[in-house]
Amino acid sequence: MRTSIATVSLSGSLTEKLTAAARAGFDGVEIFENDLLTSPLTPEEIRARCADLGLGIELYQPMRDIEAVPAEVFARNLRRARHKFALMERLGADTVLVCSSVSPLATDDDGLAAGQLSELADLARDFGIRVAYEALAWGRHVSTWDHAWRIVEAAGHPALGTCLDSFHILSRSSGPKGLEGIEDIPGEKIFFLQLADAPLLGMDVLQWSRHHRCFPGQGGFDIAGLVKHVLRTGYDGPLSLEVFNDVFRQAEAGPTAVDARRSLLILQEEAGIRALPAPASPTGVAFAELVTHDAEPVAALLTGLGFVRTARHRGKPVELWEQGEARVLVNTGPAARRDGTTLTAIGLESPDPAAAARRAEALLAPVLPRRRAAEDAPLDAVAAPDGTELFLCATNRPGLPDWRADFVDVPHTPAAPAAPHAPVGVRIDHVALTQPWHQFDEAVLFHRGVLGLDAQESVDVADPYGLLRSRAVTNADGSVRFPLTVGAAPGDDTAQARHIALATADVVAAARRFTEAGGRLLPVPANYYDDLEARFEFAEGELETYRELGILYDRDAHGVFRHCYTHTVGRVFFELVQRDGGYRGYGAVNAPVRLAAQHTAR
Repeated sequence: MRTSIATVSLSGSLTEKLTAAARAGFDGVEIFENDLLTSPLTPEEIRARCADLGLGIELYQPMRDIEAVPAEVFARNLRRARHKFALMERLGADTVLVCSSVSPLATDDDGLAAGQLSELADLARDFGIRVAYEALAWGRHVSTWDHAWRIVEAAGHPALGTCLDSFHILSRSSGPKGLEGIEDIPGEKIFFLQLADAPLLGMDVLQWSRHHRCFPGQGGFDIAGLVKHVLRTGYDGPLSLEVFNDVFRQAEAGPTAVDARRSLLILQEEAGIRALPAPASPTGVAFAELVTHDAEPVAALLTGLGFVRTARHRGKPVELWEQGEARVLVNTGPAARRDGTTLTAIGLESPDPAAAARRAEALLAPVLPRRRAAEDAPLDAVAAPDGTELFLCATNRPGLPDWRADFVDVPHTPAAPAAPHAPVGVRIDHVALTQPWHQFDEAVLFHRGVLGLDAQESVDVADPYGLLRSRAVTNADGSVRFPLTVGAAPGDDTAQARHIALATADVVAAARRFTEAGGRLLPVPANYYDDLEARFEFAEGELETYRELGILYDRDAHGVFRHCYTHTVGRVFFELVQRDGGYRGYGAVNAPVRLAAQHTAR
């Protein structure tokens, strides 16, 4: 099916919006009236520009407050419409969107509305234009799709049809069963389909629509279910995105257009319209890569955590540090930033790296070019929206290139014999990735659609300077977990730091070993433990141990979570975690304490 995007969904000038839509692969655009009014280009020049870019002009919008009004008001509306239809003729647009009236002059008279819309359609037909009538969720008298359709059906004009908008429908619908009636509309009378998702919020529907829409797959609506109902009517028009969002208005048009196009590709897959390469969901974390210009503090931190430097890359300044199943690469190459250590790449164990790369490319995440010697293992990598490199790799898998073959062993001093209480089975539990404020929803959709991970419910966490929004994406068994977080203060180093969580069988022993090796754990205020004592009962001496070491505590319906944090090196810190009894979360209730402690330490 053709794909389209409303120019109001992108930032910038009309020329910039059109260029971004074309580069992202859209077939057409909806021209939003304000974008045309503020453009220095004539309608003919806009038409030519779209043609040069390979874009069709699918819709001109919106025309407001037309129907069910007194005769003298409607006469003025027809005069206005005649001017707009002449402009559309110059523009090369053949469909106009008419929104249900919100005017205080409009009356609750479906017969009058149908008659006046029929007159409007008569005028439109003289210009070769169709009228698509849409119910606004906050329309004065017409606010539902079925009401709008009854008026269109009563008018019975060949140039008058309906426009279905997912936001206006789903923001007022009780569920998919209430949408089955859409299938009774003849497909040829659905002139246009506009799509937008949104988080499920309890607020005024107009403000919800104007500020919180997002692309399909980024909110809480069942957009795929709605599209399936529409397709069963025989509708063969475009799938078009109309998204009003404060974030998109401030972000660059190019990346937003790519995000938008990716959302439609995933939607088409979910609705059974388009086949994409199947996801090859990652089965584990092979490594996390830190880039630094000063390896000494990183090496000291890793050593204190029990890691050992085991190998180095044969041709690059990259060292491999290992402990149990956890692996960290330390890269001191030219990409190192002068402002500190950063987490720049993650290796994902993939059951089929080539298939995972094909899906990434199909969803507009091109495989990154990689400088490698002839003897290096072939290793595909794709870029996440925030720039993190995601390597699709295999570790010790028969028949697949092993990324560790690029490393040569280095001699090291054997670690001291483990104490009886030392933790065993250390692995990477999760990697927390802070996202730029304008890419949070895009990142969730990317990890869900491209990597095949499941998105958990969004949570808000209190930071000393505002709220942080967080949403985790995981694979089925929890062996890959990425909590994605966006901070309220983008310029704050603490809010932007990332961290690697190491799972251990005994967090108390791990914390003691770290401090005995000279490491510093993040101090936790005594007030936290006073509150903990009030909320939970502990064995004798247990709470005192947590207080001594700075260990935080949480419970859910499945089990218990104990965790503590190192100090930050550059923009990276580590977390030691112990999950007992199937605990599924990340200690979100303790995040405000951790964030405040990090602010204090900084």
